[in-house]
Amino acid sequence: MSDWDFIVIGSGAGGLSAAVALSNLGKRVLVLEQHYLPGGWTHTFALDGHKFSPGVHYIGQLNEGGRTRKLLEGLGVGYDIEFLELNPDGYDHIVFQDETFDIPRGREKFVNRLIDRFPDERRGIERYFALMQRVERGLNLASSAKRLWGGLKLLVNAPDLLLKGFKPASQVIDRYLKDPKLKAILEARSGDHGMSPARVPFALHVAIESHYWDGAWYPKGGGGAIPRALIARLRKNGGEIRVRSRVERILIEGTGSEKHAVGVRLESGEEIRAKTVISNADAWVTYERLVGLDHLSNKLASKVRQLEPSVSALSLYMATDIDVNALGLDSGNYWILNNPDVDATYSVAQQNCLDATGPFPGAFLTVTTKKDPSKMHKGLHTMEAFSFVPYDAFERWQQTESGKRPEEYTLAKQRLTDRMLDTISGVVPGLRDHLVLCELGTPLTNSYYVNAYRGCLYGTAKSKSQIGPGSLPIKTEINGLYHCGQSTSAHGVLGALVTGAMAASRITGKRMHEILAHSNEGEVNLHSAA
Repeated sequence: MSDWDFIVIGSGAGGLSAAVALSNLGKRVLVLEQHYLPGGWTHTFALDGHKFSPGVHYIGQLNEGGRTRKLLEGLGVGYDIEFLELNPDGYDHIVFQDETFDIPRGREKFVNRLIDRFPDERRGIERYFALMQRVERGLNLASSAKRLWGGLKLLVNAPDLLLKGFKPASQVIDRYLKDPKLKAILEARSGDHGMSPARVPFALHVAIESHYWDGAWYPKGGGGAIPRALIARLRKNGGEIRVRSRVERILIEGTGSEKHAVGVRLESGEEIRAKTVISNADAWVTYERLVGLDHLSNKLASKVRQLEPSVSALSLYMATDIDVNALGLDSGNYWILNNPDVDATYSVAQQNCLDATGPFPGAFLTVTTKKDPSKMHKGLHTMEAFSFVPYDAFERWQQTESGKRPEEYTLAKQRLTDRMLDTISGVVPGLRDHLVLCELGTPLTNSYYVNAYRGCLYGTAKSKSQIGPGSLPIKTEINGLYHCGQSTSAHGVLGALVTGAMAASRITGKRMHEILAHSNEGEVNLHSAA
């Protein structure tokens, strides 16, 4: 007997998307979350009353016809989330030491602004963006392509995707453009996929860049508004979510090709049965800890052992009484390049950051209360800053208990906090003297709260060998076990949501338009920027 039709492990965007999609079809769904806050990377937490969202900073394609909008409306939660548009004249700011370039809503406006700033590069800019448009169209075709005939269709209708999509982004950019700052502007937002421009496949870089061509939005109340709406929908459909419920093992019965996932065992010892199990956990947690490599084929076990995790980061959470308006700060994100070579930001993630001094080569800064003024607490603004670092530097403390780590770790955090403040000081001068709250998270923080393997931000690294045909499957080789989230076919908020809907589609045999059939229940609630 099964206690539930489906058990979903993890309440990140992918897991909740799968849970809601299945519950919309009348299925009995239980979501199990190890944290005391649901949402995975989309959760919002509070420090002294100030709210922070570590994994949600902006979302694209919420415009009419946009993929994010269609997905949320199709799950039946569109009207339950209010989105606030970021500054349309500069939703992303690329900050060099001597100037700032503002990226506006609208691809053509972006192109024209680049040409105005770099008139000698006009021809290259136009050709580069034309190529991006062709690759984007190819990606849209690829999403519906079917095996051999789909591949032939792409070869005929989207040759640029096949011929250039797996080349490194910086190699493609170098072919069209020369000015170092221009290249940096087009590479800076690689932080949205977490891979150096010298390594990331061009197709993935295009997918992320084009995601924001029609503007960017922030959920009112922070990232936690997304899981809150999804959970409300799940409960309305009769499903449940349990927090502080860490899964110790996925229960598997049978041998060989007859192996079947039949439920889970919690750390408390409780066993819960289900017809199907969906893991939203990272690949390493799913296959090494919950399933066990001994249950996998030699081919899949070897692949898991060789997987590369995505980059990790420091996360600085701040509340301040500084006059952000007087400083000219707005709702746009600040991509800080103290070194215009974007790859330098990623090289730090391969070095021991504990021994270095001075500012980081680059960082991401956001004033979250400018995006959403309702988040202000006691009249104070909140800011979040992030910079890539390696997990290896913190590995020595991984066996220590959170909240009880040794003084050596505390001192290291203090030094890193100073470096982070040095890094963002050009955008927010005088911030040190106006900090009311300042708390640093490390890769160990990511591992503890989000169960992220080695503190990784995006599951598997989105390298050439780990995307597309090289990504991990949603339907696993074990009967009744499915996988979704950032370690499968896509990453980020939209990507993870899509993988959850894809899991529901694979499980039920229904097509995506059947899974996302609730768009008549309310449109996404959008508000223009002030």
